[in-house]
Amino acid sequence: MEFKFVTLTPDNLASEHLSCIIRTKKAHPGVEAKRRWLAERLPEGHIFRKLDAKEKETAFIEYAPLETAWVPITGDNYLYLYCLWVTGSFKGKGIGQALMDSCLADAKRQGKSGVCMLGSHKQKSWLSDQAFAKKQGFEVVDQTENGYELLALSLDGTKPQFTESAKQMRIENQELTLFYDDQCPFIAQYIERVKKECETQAIPLTLRHVDSLEKAKALPCVFNNWACFYKGKFETVNLLNPEMLKRILK
Repeated sequence: MEFKFVTLTPDNLASEHLSCIIRTKKAHPGVEAKRRWLAERLPEGHIFRKLDAKEKETAFIEYAPLETAWVPITGDNYLYLYCLWVTGSFKGKGIGQALMDSCLADAKRQGKSGVCMLGSHKQKSWLSDQAFAKKQGFEVVDQTENGYELLALSLDGTKPQFTESAKQMRIENQELTLFYDDQCPFIAQYIERVKKECETQAIPLTLRHVDSLEKAKALPCVFNNWACFYKGKFETVNLLNPEMLKRILK
């Protein structure tokens, strides 16, 4: 089956849909933050490719050269896969495979050493499907003590790795602490939800906006676009809903 995809460029960035679920005719703070973030990333080789469709569901892939990817991972000449997402009625039609194939084709065309992505021993809600990635040939090449994994499909035998700082998984601050960037359109609304809940319950909260590549590469934990600490201990890369927040704070 043939699929038509759209790859974002500076020319179409302002008009194309950027989220897996959020759809609104009004300006959305998370989507607009994502748009601004992408405007700076596209010249660095960042790719956002999506199915050309008008339905409420969507499918897209997002990846970048590892050297300029906002994650605490090092490696020479790799691509980093931020997100591969297929929703609703588009599932089970081979669209995810086509998107992954396009990424791998780009890696080979550019002479890259491979493609890598963040995973976990137990699948996390806000990470791409690692079972699917492993079927493509991705393997665990590094891991942390608390079960997070770096998956890679190597084309030349080399392997990327987490930075030493990423494996610390601890900070001195004992407050609920969130590290976040603007890569995901959902982050803005989840930040507001956590702020409101913390204000209601008088829970101290520290927000740390990761607004540069240097900050991202130096993070004290694994990170795709969000990381949560409490009492100095790393908790999750999942965005926090009320139930998760209660479990962390209890």
